[in-house]
Amino acid sequence: MKALGHHILLEMFDCDRKALNNVKGIEKILVEAAKKSGAHIVKVLFHKFNPHGVSGVVVIAESHFTIHTWPEYGYAAVDLFFCGDSMDYSKATEYIRQKVKAKHITSVTLDRGVLNF
Repeated sequence: MKALGHHILLEMFDCDRKALNNVKGIEKILVEAAKKSGAHIVKVLFHKFNPHGVSGVVVIAESHFTIHTWPEYGYAAVDLFFCGDSMDYSKATEYIRQKVKAKHITSVTLDRGVLNF
């Protein structure tokens, strides 16, 4: 059996609240995480909510990286979804964790599109 893609769901707790509310900073973090993982960036879109919070997506040739932040809770939800086995998602995970200064992180990995061939 083969998986078409891998989906890493990250929950980051007790993060730097200012970092989570900085749209340009969060964009830079996710773009650099994609690069560090070996992804090929196609398009980038980020949005700052009022009064707080950031959502964004880095579309990659291999699929996408997304983030949604709740600065008021020091929390970020991050999804790393990629096809194939050429990327190193652990590099992206560790880079994001360091940059948002997450004190606690949990992750779930899902294989997507598991086919019998």
